[in-house]
Amino acid sequence: MKKHGVHKAQIPNPALKGFGSLVGEWKTASTHPAVPGRVLAGKASFEWIEGGAFLRWYLEVEEEGFPVGIGIFGSDDATGEFFMLFFDERKISRKYAVSVEDNVVKWWRNVPGFSQRYRWTITDKGNTIIGKGELCEDGKTWRNDLDQVFIRVK
Repeated sequence: MKKHGVHKAQIPNPALKGFGSLVGEWKTASTHPAVPGRVLAGKASFEWIEGGAFLRWYLEVEEEGFPVGIGIFGSDDATGEFFMLFFDERKISRKYAVSVEDNVVKWWRNVPGFSQRYRWTITDKGNTIIGKGELCEDGKTWRNDLDQVFIRVK
Protein backbone atom coordinates (compact mmCIF):
# COMPACT_ATOMS: atom_id res chain seq x y z
CA MET A 1 0.00 0.00 0.00
CA LYS A 2 1.04 3.58 -0.58
CA LYS A 3 1.75 5.97 2.25
CA HIS A 4 1.67 9.61 1.11
CA GLY A 5 2.35 8.66 -2.54
CA VAL A 6 5.28 6.33 -1.78
CA HIS A 7 5.19 2.57 -1.43
CA LYS A 8 6.23 1.42 2.04
CA ALA A 9 8.96 -0.84 0.58
CA GLN A 10 10.64 2.12 -1.17
CA ILE A 11 13.23 2.49 1.56
CA PRO A 12 17.00 1.96 1.75
CA ASN A 13 18.04 -1.69 1.77
CA PRO A 14 20.61 -1.85 4.60
CA ALA A 15 22.29 -4.90 3.00
CA LEU A 16 23.35 -2.74 0.01
CA LYS A 17 25.16 -0.13 2.12
CA GLY A 18 28.56 -1.42 0.90
CA PHE A 19 27.67 -0.39 -2.66
CA GLY A 20 27.16 3.27 -1.71
CA SER A 21 30.59 4.38 -2.93
CA LEU A 22 29.53 3.48 -6.50
CA VAL A 23 26.67 5.99 -6.53
CA GLY A 24 27.32 8.85 -8.94
CA GLU A 25 28.15 9.63 -12.54
CA TRP A 26 31.33 8.39 -14.18
CA LYS A 27 33.25 8.71 -17.41
CA THR A 28 34.88 5.49 -18.53
CA ALA A 29 37.92 4.47 -20.53
CA SER A 30 37.68 0.88 -21.75
CA THR A 31 39.92 -1.62 -23.48
CA HIS A 32 38.76 -4.84 -25.10
CA PRO A 33 40.59 -7.61 -26.98
CA ALA A 34 38.23 -7.13 -29.95
CA VAL A 35 39.75 -3.68 -30.59
CA PRO A 36 43.42 -3.99 -29.55
CA GLY A 37 45.42 -0.82 -28.98
CA ARG A 38 42.35 1.41 -28.62
CA VAL A 39 40.89 3.12 -25.59
CA LEU A 40 37.13 3.49 -25.85
CA ALA A 41 35.32 6.38 -24.16
CA GLY A 42 32.04 5.87 -22.38
CA LYS A 43 29.93 6.75 -19.41
CA ALA A 44 28.32 5.05 -16.48
CA SER A 45 26.08 5.92 -13.59
CA PHE A 46 24.97 4.23 -10.41
CA GLU A 47 21.87 5.37 -8.59
CA TRP A 48 19.59 4.13 -5.87
CA ILE A 49 16.15 3.24 -7.17
CA GLU A 50 12.88 2.53 -5.42
CA GLY A 51 13.99 4.63 -2.45
CA GLY A 52 17.23 2.70 -2.08
CA ALA A 53 15.77 -0.80 -2.23
CA PHE A 54 17.99 -1.50 -5.27
CA LEU A 55 20.99 -0.01 -7.05
CA ARG A 56 20.83 0.61 -10.80
CA TRP A 57 23.94 0.67 -13.04
CA TYR A 58 23.83 2.20 -16.50
CA LEU A 59 26.78 1.61 -18.85
CA GLU A 60 27.51 2.92 -22.33
CA VAL A 61 30.71 2.44 -24.34
CA GLU A 62 30.76 4.96 -27.18
CA GLU A 63 31.87 2.49 -29.84
CA GLU A 64 29.84 0.63 -32.45
CA GLY A 65 29.38 -3.00 -31.45
CA PHE A 66 29.45 -2.39 -27.69
CA PRO A 67 25.93 -2.57 -26.24
CA VAL A 68 24.32 -0.13 -23.83
CA GLY A 69 23.40 -2.04 -20.69
CA ILE A 70 21.58 -1.80 -17.38
CA GLY A 71 22.26 -3.75 -14.20
CA ILE A 72 20.09 -3.92 -11.08
CA PHE A 73 21.81 -4.92 -7.83
CA GLY A 74 19.85 -6.49 -5.00
CA SER A 75 20.24 -8.87 -2.11
CA ASP A 76 18.80 -11.94 -0.42
CA ASP A 77 18.64 -11.27 3.30
CA ALA A 78 18.20 -14.95 4.21
CA THR A 79 21.42 -16.04 2.51
CA GLY A 80 23.43 -12.80 2.70
CA GLU A 81 24.03 -13.04 -1.05
CA PHE A 82 24.06 -10.22 -3.59
CA PHE A 83 22.99 -10.45 -7.21
CA MET A 84 22.93 -8.34 -10.34
CA LEU A 85 20.41 -8.76 -13.12
CA PHE A 86 21.80 -7.36 -16.39
CA PHE A 87 20.06 -6.52 -19.65
CA ASP A 88 21.40 -4.83 -22.78
CA GLU A 89 20.21 -3.55 -26.12
CA ARG A 90 20.99 -6.91 -27.78
CA LYS A 91 18.16 -8.33 -25.63
CA ILE A 92 20.70 -10.31 -23.62
CA SER A 93 19.67 -10.93 -20.03
CA ARG A 94 22.04 -12.37 -17.42
CA LYS A 95 22.18 -13.02 -13.69
CA TYR A 96 25.46 -12.50 -11.84
CA ALA A 97 26.47 -13.35 -8.30
CA VAL A 98 28.07 -10.36 -6.57
CA SER A 99 30.32 -9.76 -3.57
CA VAL A 100 31.45 -6.54 -1.94
CA GLU A 101 34.24 -6.30 0.60
CA ASP A 102 36.06 -3.14 1.59
CA ASN A 103 36.85 -1.37 -1.71
CA VAL A 104 36.36 -4.36 -4.02
CA VAL A 105 33.19 -5.36 -5.86
CA LYS A 106 33.25 -8.67 -7.73
CA TRP A 107 30.59 -10.10 -10.01
CA TRP A 108 30.55 -13.36 -11.94
CA ARG A 109 28.51 -16.01 -13.68
CA ASN A 110 29.50 -19.61 -14.33
CA VAL A 111 27.66 -20.83 -17.40
CA PRO A 112 28.92 -23.55 -19.78
CA GLY A 113 30.31 -21.92 -22.90
CA PHE A 114 30.39 -18.36 -21.56
CA SER A 115 31.45 -17.75 -17.96
CA GLN A 116 32.47 -14.25 -16.89
CA ARG A 117 34.10 -12.61 -13.89
CA TYR A 118 34.80 -8.97 -13.09
CA ARG A 119 36.57 -7.14 -10.32
CA TRP A 120 36.13 -3.44 -9.55
CA THR A 121 38.69 -1.91 -7.20
CA ILE A 122 37.62 1.45 -5.81
CA THR A 123 40.60 3.80 -5.28
CA ASP A 124 41.48 7.50 -5.10
CA LYS A 125 39.15 8.21 -2.15
CA GLY A 126 36.22 6.77 -4.10
CA ASN A 127 36.84 8.77 -7.27
CA THR A 128 38.33 6.00 -9.44
CA ILE A 129 37.29 2.43 -10.12
CA ILE A 130 39.68 0.03 -11.83
CA GLY A 131 37.69 -2.70 -13.56
CA LYS A 132 39.14 -5.98 -14.84
CA GLY A 133 37.08 -8.50 -16.77
CA GLU A 134 37.69 -12.06 -17.87
CA LEU A 135 35.70 -14.67 -19.76
CA CYS A 136 35.90 -18.41 -20.25
CA GLU A 137 34.32 -20.23 -23.16
CA ASP A 138 35.82 -23.71 -22.79
CA GLY A 139 35.33 -24.28 -19.06
CA LYS A 140 39.09 -24.08 -18.38
CA THR A 141 40.86 -21.12 -19.95
CA TRP A 142 40.21 -17.58 -18.73
CA ARG A 143 41.15 -14.69 -21.01
CA ASN A 144 40.89 -10.92 -20.87
CA ASP A 145 37.54 -9.32 -21.53
CA LEU A 146 36.40 -5.73 -21.02
CA ASP A 147 38.69 -3.67 -18.77
CA GLN A 148 37.54 -0.25 -17.63
CA VAL A 149 38.65 2.72 -15.62
CA PHE A 150 35.81 4.76 -14.14
CA ILE A 151 36.54 8.39 -13.19
CA ARG A 152 33.93 10.13 -11.05
CA VAL A 153 32.26 13.09 -12.75
CA LYS A 154 29.85 13.79 -9.88
